[in-house]
Amino acid sequence: MDHSARTMLGDKASKSHLTVNTNGGEKPHVWSSSEGGCQIDIGKQIFCNRSLNMKNIIAVGFDMDYTLAQYKPETFESLAYEGTIRKLVYNLGYPQELLEWTFDWKYMVRGLVLDKKRGNILKMDRHKYVKVAYHGFKELSKEDKVGTYGNTLIQDSFDEPDYALIDTLFSLAEAYLFAQLVDFRDNNPGKVPQGTDYSRMYKDVRAAVDLCHRDGTLKQMVAKNPKRYINEDTSIVPMLKMLRASGRSTFLVTNSLWDYTNIVMNFLCASRTSDGGITCNFDWLQYFDVVITGSAKPGFFHEGKHANIFEVETESGMLLNTDNGTPMPQVGNTSPKVLLKGLNKSCRVFQGGSVGHLHKLLSIESSSQVLYVGDHIYGDILRSKKVLGWRTMLVVPELEREVELLWELRDMRKQLRLLRNERDLVEDQIHHLKWALKFESLRNDEKQKMTSAVGELESHRDQVRLAHQQAQWECHQKFHKIWGQLMKTGYQNSHFAHQVERFACLYTSQVSNLSLYSPDKYYRPSEDFMPHEFHILPL
Repeated sequence: MDHSARTMLGDKASKSHLTVNTNGGEKPHVWSSSEGGCQIDIGKQIFCNRSLNMKNIIAVGFDMDYTLAQYKPETFESLAYEGTIRKLVYNLGYPQELLEWTFDWKYMVRGLVLDKKRGNILKMDRHKYVKVAYHGFKELSKEDKVGTYGNTLIQDSFDEPDYALIDTLFSLAEAYLFAQLVDFRDNNPGKVPQGTDYSRMYKDVRAAVDLCHRDGTLKQMVAKNPKRYINEDTSIVPMLKMLRASGRSTFLVTNSLWDYTNIVMNFLCASRTSDGGITCNFDWLQYFDVVITGSAKPGFFHEGKHANIFEVETESGMLLNTDNGTPMPQVGNTSPKVLLKGLNKSCRVFQGGSVGHLHKLLSIESSSQVLYVGDHIYGDILRSKKVLGWRTMLVVPELEREVELLWELRDMRKQLRLLRNERDLVEDQIHHLKWALKFESLRNDEKQKMTSAVGELESHRDQVRLAHQQAQWECHQKFHKIWGQLMKTGYQNSHFAHQVERFACLYTSQVSNLSLYSPDKYYRPSEDFMPHEFHILPL
């Protein structure tokens, strides 16, 4: 077995998901997908951190934005960036030359941390050691990086209020804009509003983003032309049909309000006309038992029924009073016909509420019977897993390209390990000889011979170290020229990968990948090897 292909998300064997045919050179497939001889493309596989038997799941829920609806970063994130710039200039007093700025949607990645006070952007490993650091767009030297983040008696937690986590794709545009503002302030200190430091600039960026969402700027543009901003995925409807045919309830919980939710879900689920157009109706509701809009996640996940929940009349968008989700008589001029139609449909649509209401509506007795699929570690996955005990699946669109690159670069990664092993071996030999020179009784000719050997080994070590560093940098740039591999930093799992490992039972590149697996599948993680066992596995 090819050692490099054992670990598609890094060199840790406990994350080994793949089997490989080294003779035929075929792409690997997940252990679980080999049932019945079915092979699944490497970018569509579902990876497992914790065993999950789908036979125990009675309800499967979904987030909408960046889960069911995958936005196109080149158009949607650019739209968000431009809207935020306008708010900064026209609402918050920033100079008009910002309107000439452009957005590189490929520059930022998820898993980064913004240092609001210092204007730095960091990539950390799972132990919270800073491995890559930039001030604006200027890379910090190793000395500056260590001096700032590595010389404290108590390790920094890198949490709010001094830091901001870039943990959702929605945050990429604001992170890029923050870096631009840091450089702008450094080079033009008199052009930013007086008293504006890095922290204030970040606060202003967040305020501008919130203004864009609050006044509907972004969603109005998406609603006018969903195809320009959202990827089409014809596998979503078959996936939902498969889950419902298996006897499971399905639900949607989104922070978006009903009007926008209906437009997006129509685009994703509606059948296309011959000219590619979409007939806007409510047919997509047939694929769900309950839809909750305006959920205000992550607060939604705090169990209880103290939050107000209203039923949504789908045609008018009118909110109807309920008694914790139970229909109640309406007062005023509410039309009885509209009310009756709204309450008797197979799928009920609500706004607000909390997870307690959802459990009641779906008759869920145990949280472990729910699988929730989302894209946001903190907003969707962490809260639902840690607070409720729901089973979780994280959607990581970047994963598709990452695992394909890992497969393509398997020879380069194997060479990296060989160089690292050679470097370590030479280091051990040098230390052994130096120890002998210092503490052992040796003849002069023996000392001279060993001293010469140490010099040769040190020269060889420097050559190997240089070759290893160059190869490591080349591999790093294959994934992303600035930040490298999403799930790794150096030889450690990245902070992002650590969060995925902790809180996601399953993770995959697209929600519709569920349609490639049996709805009764038993997902199992691969064998957990101890480090010493991994090193003696046959190559």
